[in-house]
Amino acid sequence: MSNVFIALQKNEETRCIINAIVADNPDAIINEQPAMVKIDVPNRMVIRKSTVEEEMGRDFDLQELHVYLITLTGHIDETDDEFVLSWTH
Repeated sequence: MSNVFIALQKNEETRCIINAIVADNPDAIINEQPAMVKIDVPNRMVIRKSTVEEEMGRDFDLQELHVYLITLTGHIDETDDEFVLSWTH
């Protein structure tokens, strides 16, 4: 099993996104750097719009994620409600 990962800019908005990722992916491994946060998850990571909205206390369009995105690895499956990285099709 391989890890998928996402690296995001480190700021107040992404703090909520990171908290949401950890809530929905209990096996997440967080690596904080001075200007970014890298999150590794074995095999599959899901970022749910509803969880991010709960953390932020406002509406969130998953397309906003791309503003803070530095890099990622894995196959992307993106809908209006979920952004999924995985190694399966």
